[in-house]
Amino acid sequence: MKTTKPTPETKDVSQPTEKFDYSLHYAELDLRAHPELYRVGVGEQGVLLVQPYKSEILPYWRFATPEAARESSEAIFKLFLEYLAAGDFVGADMARKFLQMGYTRSRRYANHKGGKKYDGPVPDDQKGVSGAHGRPELPRSPEDPVKAESARIFKAKWDEAAANPEYAELKRRHKAQYG
Repeated sequence: MKTTKPTPETKDVSQPTEKFDYSLHYAELDLRAHPELYRVGVGEQGVLLVQPYKSEILPYWRFATPEAARESSEAIFKLFLEYLAAGDFVGADMARKFLQMGYTRSRRYANHKGGKKYDGPVPDDQKGVSGAHGRPELPRSPEDPVKAESARIFKAKWDEAAANPEYAELKRRHKAQYG
């Protein structure tokens, strides 16, 4: 029996939830056209799924050097402000998540040479899901000052985005309306 993922036409949004919905087929969804399907979730959930925002923001996302991080975080923050000006909460939240991801990935590379935090392969049934999944954490390397500076740059922009009162109001309205 073939099962299909929910689409905007078949998804029941009458029961709001704050959890990010991984059951949606994001590659085929335009969340700008269907913001009612978007849930903030926790942390960076959905950052590499939600279209058209992933395609709009990802090309700017870089953190290898402080210069790249500065350029990247400023470009992404500019998109964040443009989404806010358009009243597009989903876009603003995705830009905020990319800023957060710039920080977390930079910190990971600052703490673990090569960015690998856990030892061993990810089990097949856990691919694409965050976490150790029973794998031991690798020891930290001496801090890479270049990646640590990239992390500080992204953290400042992430904090600025998260503290934006217009963003907070759009988030409040989105959650009140859709869950």
